[in-house]
This record gives sequence, C-alpha cells and structure tokens, in this order.
Amino acid sequence: MQDRPNIDELLEAVAGFLTDDVMPNTQGRINFHARVAGNVAQMLRRELAHQEEHIAAEWDGLDRLLGTMPRPATIAESRAAIAARNRELCDRIRNGAADAGDYRTAVLAHVRKVTHDKLVVSNPTLAAER
Repeated sequence: MQDRPNIDELLEAVAGFLTDDVMPNTQGRINFHARVAGNVAQMLRRELAHQEEHIAAEWDGLDRLLGTMPRPATIAESRAAIAARNRELCDRIRNGAADAGDYRTAVLAHVRKVTHDKLVVSNPTLAAER
C-alpha cells in the first residue's frame, strides 16, 4: 500500500490540475473533456470516501427485505453479492411482492436510501437538496 500521496490526494491533484490549469487554457472539445475528467476524479474521491458506509447501508437494507446473510469479507465480494441480492429483490418486485402493504413501504424506503447514497457520489449538490 502506498503511504503518501494516497489515492485521494492523487485524485485531488488530478482534478485540481484539470480544473485550475487545463480548463482555463482550453476551449471546445479539450475543455469539455477536461471538465468531464475532473468530474470523474471528484466522483472517484467521493466513491472511495463513502464506499464502506454505502455498501454496509445497502447490505443492511437488503437484509431487512430479503433476510439476513453474512456480509462477504471484501468490498469486491460485497459488491458482487449486492448485485445478486438486488436481482433477487427485482424478481420479488416483478412478482408483485411490493405492490402494497408494509413490504412495499420498506422497498420504497430502501430504494430511496440507496438512490440518495448514489447521488452523494455522482451529484452531491442534488443529494443535498433532499
């Protein structure tokens, strides 16, 4: 593992370079791509900063909706397991389990929470408006 600069510091430096140096000195296509790349670097910083918290929250929500399961040890395994559990939740929704009642309320709350967490990473301004 690298000590310094860490991943966040490297991404911050790249985003700063693109925003402060490249964008003011370019126009058109290059300026647009520099803006996109700077935004991607900032999104990666937020993803890394929140991934443990967001994975844990989504796992807990899925536990409430699908039944409790032990969470895998690694982030990669957790992401794969969450994808599989989300497919199971989608099947339940398609089969009408969330059409009414308490389960529907729980599913909607879970989806809102997960969507908000995704907005915290992709568009924090929009997430803050909630």
